[in-house]
Amino acid sequence: MTDEAPHLLTEETDGILIATLNRPDKLNAISRQMMDLLTAAVLRFRDTPELKVMLIRSTGRYFSSGADLRGGNQNIIAPVYNSSSARGIRENHRLNLNNMQQLWDEMEHIEKPIVVAHHAMCVGGGLEMSLSCDFRLAARSAAYAFPEGLFGVLPASGGVSRLTRLCGPHWARWLIMANKPANAEMAFTMGLVHQVYEDETFEAEVTDFCRHLAKQNGEQMGAAKVAIDLCAEVGRDSSRHVERMANSALMLNPDYIRGMEEYLKTVGGKAK
Repeated sequence: MTDEAPHLLTEETDGILIATLNRPDKLNAISRQMMDLLTAAVLRFRDTPELKVMLIRSTGRYFSSGADLRGGNQNIIAPVYNSSSARGIRENHRLNLNNMQQLWDEMEHIEKPIVVAHHAMCVGGGLEMSLSCDFRLAARSAAYAFPEGLFGVLPASGGVSRLTRLCGPHWARWLIMANKPANAEMAFTMGLVHQVYEDETFEAEVTDFCRHLAKQNGEQMGAAKVAIDLCAEVGRDSSRHVERMANSALMLNPDYIRGMEEYLKTVGGKAK
């Protein structure tokens, strides 16, 4: 038996599921237990209609130092040493690595918004997880890096693919090839984070943002998430079709009629 605190804590408030990485003494390194608890939280968020937004945050000197390479997590370190072929290593990346690829994919596909709040350094697997979230918010003290280059490999649980899609090859080269870090302001410039807040107001700003998201129309949010991802992958003409298909369903929703009526009343009142 151990008295060690759970590696991830969850709470619910105002339709928001808050998941807090809870290994500050280990720089919030991602353990097997943390992955299991985070997976359960993500699935709970996905399957609970009353939960509108998920917020992932942490405490301590690091948001996350990445995968726990010292805690006996064989599913993380075994692929490098136990596979005798390149194909075996590729399959281990896809199937093992504490199920990181599967969970990051699920987070990206859930038709609800997931927000991650970085108050401090975020590296490796912690950054890969963050890239699968819909919104990345940073305190001014946050910073980002992929240390995998120090030992001659790539961030292969979506690090290269998602970073390149979000920030382009220009900045992917900076973080991955050059193995250079980025502070919060630089991360904002490259499009890695949506907003940077002062440290003193960071928690309040993040809470306000999540509450704002929770008030948005859920059907519109889900359709927008799918449509945006599709439009990022297809050409201009196909993107127009995605817009039309999504709106053809949304405009049959009674929420649309009510929303338009309320909006017109508000605009009409202001016009007078």
